Amino acid sequence: MLDGRRELLSLYVKLAKIQPENMDSEDQDLMEEFCQALVDYIAAAHFCLYDRIESGRERRKAVAEFAQKIYPHIEESTRISLEFSERYNSGIEQKDHSNFVLHVSKLGEYLTTRIELEDRLIQCLLPSAPKIA
Repeated sequence: MLDGRRELLSLYVKLAKIQPENMDSEDQDLMEEFCQALVDYIAAAHFCLYDRIESGRERRKAVAEFAQKIYPHIEESTRISLEFSERYNSGIEQKDHSNFVLHVSKLGEYLTTRIELEDRLIQCLLPSAPKIA
């Protein structure tokens, strides 16, 4: 999951530099690669972190309570991420040019919050684990 996160963040930095009005085939390839990495990361996080909690298999009360507390934020970031992927995976339509920078920025904010919450959840799950930077 952490390798997927690193890949996603690396692609995000490149994606944020795209100028939609000057988008070329390399930018389109980057967009598709980013959207795939985004969906893969969301899925991996779900199966690595949240599946155990959602299914009721997590027995540590503090972990389950923290997960329940943050889950609405995780759901919202999942929704925003999937909307972004659906909207831009096939490219940027002319009508979306003016909104692209805003959508990338909004996605970045949600991903930042999500990653911070996931790191805290990982610390709850693995209290002896080193701090994640």
